[in-house]
Amino acid sequence: MPISSNSTQDFIPIDAIRDGVVILKDGSMRAVLIASSLNFALKSTDERTAILLQYQNFLNSLDFHIQIFMESKKLDIRPYVAAIEERGKEQANELIKVQTREYIDFIKNFTEVTNIMTKSFFVVVPYSAPILQNNSLVSKIPFLNKKQTQTKTQMKDDSFREYKIQLEQRVGVVRDGLNRIGIRTTELGTEELVELYFKIFNPGETSSPNIKNL
Repeated sequence: MPISSNSTQDFIPIDAIRDGVVILKDGSMRAVLIASSLNFALKSTDERTAILLQYQNFLNSLDFHIQIFMESKKLDIRPYVAAIEERGKEQANELIKVQTREYIDFIKNFTEVTNIMTKSFFVVVPYSAPILQNNSLVSKIPFLNKKQTQTKTQMKDDSFREYKIQLEQRVGVVRDGLNRIGIRTTELGTEELVELYFKIFNPGETSSPNIKNL
């Protein structure tokens, strides 16, 4: 059986991440919002009904698709433990140092026997540029249509700012709709998007990617 020469990169649909926008290989664009959560169980019956109706109205008002993505992962306490250890070294009181070490040991032991999970919620907003079909006779003649083929990539780059404006308008619609429900959102920047997708495609990695090398 012949071995495929395709690299892992060929199976990743992302072409580039630029100015806080994910550009897919098909030319479509994505913006990603991180959203806060609501404790629905603590709401009263009337509040639940109001939230559901508002959410229904929000979805019905959209004339484009959105994707809601939830990331669930084990809480990484290493940065927190490292910060506590540094604070402990700065203490002059021996009793406080002992208590700090005991607290660190307690945190480590507790997290080893208990899976503490964190959940993050994301909303993906898409935009695809309109496709203009050219059915003229000239477009069907290869050597006459050569210039149009060569400038296709250039036109894509020149139109990026215009397409981004259209995408941001959709982001504003989604942000306002979720805000009326009581959900706060923040749009991810380039570095945050790189880190998010790096962790999605590399679930076993605990380190973050080096942005300068991407």
